[in-house]
Amino acid sequence: MKIHTLFTGAAFAMLAGSPAQAQSVANFYKGKTVTIIVPAATGGDYDLRSRLISRHIGRLIPGKPNVVVQNMPGAIGVVAANWLYLKAPRDGTVLHMLFQNMPVLQAIKKKGVMFDVREFGWLGNTTNSPNVINSWHATGITRIEDVYKKELVVGAPGTASTSFVYPAALNMVAGTKFKIVTGYRGGSRVNIAMEKGEVGGRGSNSWASWKSGHPHWLKEKKIHILVQVGLKRAVDLPDVPLMSDLAKNDADKKFLTFLSSDMGISRPLVTTQSVPADRLAALKKAFKETLHDKEFLADAAKSKRDIEYSSGEEALALAKSMMEADKSVLVRASKLLNGTLH
Repeated sequence: MKIHTLFTGAAFAMLAGSPAQAQSVANFYKGKTVTIIVPAATGGDYDLRSRLISRHIGRLIPGKPNVVVQNMPGAIGVVAANWLYLKAPRDGTVLHMLFQNMPVLQAIKKKGVMFDVREFGWLGNTTNSPNVINSWHATGITRIEDVYKKELVVGAPGTASTSFVYPAALNMVAGTKFKIVTGYRGGSRVNIAMEKGEVGGRGSNSWASWKSGHPHWLKEKKIHILVQVGLKRAVDLPDVPLMSDLAKNDADKKFLTFLSSDMGISRPLVTTQSVPADRLAALKKAFKETLHDKEFLADAAKSKRDIEYSSGEEALALAKSMMEADKSVLVRASKLLNGTLH
């Protein structure tokens, strides 16, 4: 009888504790503001995708907090990631759409990196769209094979950006003739430079971003997609080679695959480390529900944002795997990003 009484009491406490915990999350967020930090300037895919999420996720977080977006560009995403890791409140009121190349920069010990992506609270990823390298129609270059014979000037925000890394890697291992001009303040400035004839292409952009932001350029063949960067080809780019397809040997393929693997976390949403477990669970649940919500998906379709949900656990596992890449691959990546770029 005594044992039965103890068990009943424990069971009652567990049942009573669950609603209390859920209520405490709602009480915490009620009347608060959640900020989504964007590591880029306004107008690009990271910014527009974050604003899309901000319009919907608040009503699905317990307590229905207000959600705002704050742009924090600098050092190709490192400034924002460092701020999140070192200075942001660790209470679940700050989210961040992490630049996809942050795990690579951490893995090669890039100067200035002070964060550990493995410690962030990963809510999940929003897309599986590949990145692409493109040419502008005025160059006459329409296929990657043309860049083995003719120089193509492409624009990039900086030397740690994928717009630099991808063409530089292909120059290193495949013998392409990309000339990379850096210093543009964001991808939209590179687009303007293409139109003006300052550059003949862009070193990297999301395929989904081209389709949503400049569908007329695709329809009018103003841009040509030369290479796609990812672990598998996009369904609507069946004849465009993956960057890793251009490798000449197994070592090169491993290297190019490593540089491509962050596409599995191309637009992930994370929060700070050490967020209380119940709040992190609530944020993960709200993120998943948002990406499957009818109103959100209608808004995404209207703004032409592709949406493909993957969980925080899946995204974190991929980020961790990049930390565990072969030493020979990391040495080559370090040479590319730390050695020959300065």
